[in-house]
This record gives sequence, structure tokens and C-alpha cells, in this order.
Amino acid sequence: MASPEGQTIHRVLLVDDDDALLEVMRALLELNGFEVVAVGGVTEALKRIATESFQVLITDLHMPNAGDGFTVISAMRHSHPSALTMLLSGYPDVKRAVEAIILEADEIVVKPVEFKQLAELVRERLLIQKPATRPNKESVSAILHRCSDLVVKNWLARAKQAPELNHLELKDEERTGHLPKLIADLVGRLNRPIMGSPQDSDATYSTTAVLHGELRYAQGYTPEMLVHESRILQVTLFETLKNNMNALDFSLLLPDVMTIADEVDAQLTQTMGSYMKLTKTPKKPTKAAAA
Repeated sequence: MASPEGQTIHRVLLVDDDDALLEVMRALLELNGFEVVAVGGVTEALKRIATESFQVLITDLHMPNAGDGFTVISAMRHSHPSALTMLLSGYPDVKRAVEAIILEADEIVVKPVEFKQLAELVRERLLIQKPATRPNKESVSAILHRCSDLVVKNWLARAKQAPELNHLELKDEERTGHLPKLIADLVGRLNRPIMGSPQDSDATYSTTAVLHGELRYAQGYTPEMLVHESRILQVTLFETLKNNMNALDFSLLLPDVMTIADEVDAQLTQTMGSYMKLTKTPKKPTKAAAA
């Protein structure tokens, strides 16, 4: 975008939960020729990033509710990879810590900051900003799909070590049961568009979960064992994501984590339902008993 005089006008997304500070920064940046969209939280910032175009992001690091400045920066990197990203923090040590651990932001500014200097810093960085070559990021579903065999392997290792489960003598394929298909169903759920609020369960009827309950009943599992193996699955899934942090796209991490928890719980509910139905089914009398 350019002004009538031919000067380029850069769009800035400004994110901070401090309303007074947000208004001061917005007014100062606009006074210096920037077009500013100011929002007070992560959720609104993510909506703007998904639907609008920006050349600059300035975000506070610490904000209440779900997400923080890293979440916003990661989303901007995903949607607008060439945008200048600046992270604001009130902690003096954050500049060194972030630069050493997470090199996502182009600039880390420690609060309090002179607002006039902030505008000048943005101009200077825009002048020297070059398109960065950044590694391709993967979604949660892509990582779990790629690592599905490893998830099963690690789950099996944990199950064999758990005294709550390992007293049953089962072959490996008997112990894993329908786990590979349950993981595939989870990946499919993650790939579906999000409908409604994150609190609304999008889980559907799972034939696999029902069959898994029937299998566990036949193998002699107890309800407590079903719950325990489901907990092991969640731990294994989250450990897999932790081990792939460098490849992980953080823009949808929080809703995806909520989806994982919801789907695993939904699968457990249906597994438990089919299991308990069998416990209430009267066993057929043997011929000897009938006689």
C-alpha cells in the first residue's frame, strides 16, 4: 500500500492486553505513518492474521488466557512469512533467553520502551528486512501421521512396563489391539475443519473404539486398565509432539492439543461403553448346566 505522495504505508498488527499501553502505541505508530490494527488478545490476533495482510507484527509476550506472544508470532510466520515480527516483554532476561532458545521473532524489545524509539526501530528493521529462509513447519496431524508407527512402539514399551497392564500375558499385536487404527482416526479428526467452539466435541461414532472394548473384555482387561492404557496414549502422543518441537507449526497447537484430549477421551468413552455392555450380557449356559 502507498500514500498519495508515493511513500509506502506498512500495516502493523499490534497486540497487547494492556488497553492504555495499546492505545498509546497505536497513536504513536499512526503518527509516524503506519496503518495500525490494535487488538487486545491472542484470539483476536489469530483471526486477523488468518483474514488480513500485515507487514509488521508487534506483540506482547505475556498475555492472559490461552496462548501468548510466541503463538501469535508463529501464526504470523505461517500466514505471512516475510512480515517483520517484534516481541515485547517486561522481563530483562527474555531477550537473551528467547534468542538462545526460540529464534522466531526478528526483534525482541524489553519493556519499558520509548514509544518514539519503537517507531524508529520498526522503520530501521523494515529497511534492512530480507525474506528469511525458514524451515518448513508441520502440523500436529502431519507429525502424528508421520510418527504413527513410533507412537505405537513407544506406547507398547510403556504398557509393558506398567504394572497395571503387564500382568496379562499377551503378544505385542494383542496388547496394542486396535491402537494403530485409533491413532489414524485421531489424525483424521485433526484434519477436519474446526466446527463451532473448541469446547464442542466433534467426535463421531467409532467402530474401532467399540471393537477395542470388545477385544479388551475378551482379553480380561478391567475398566481401570482401559483408563490406564488411554492415559498412556495421551502421554505418548504429547511426548511425540515434544520430540518434534523444531518441526512443529505452533499456529494451531493449542486447539490441536484440545482436540487430541477430546478425541482420546471420546474413544475411551466408546471403548468403555462396549466393554460394559458385555459385562451386563448374561452368559449362555453350557450344555452341562442346562441338563
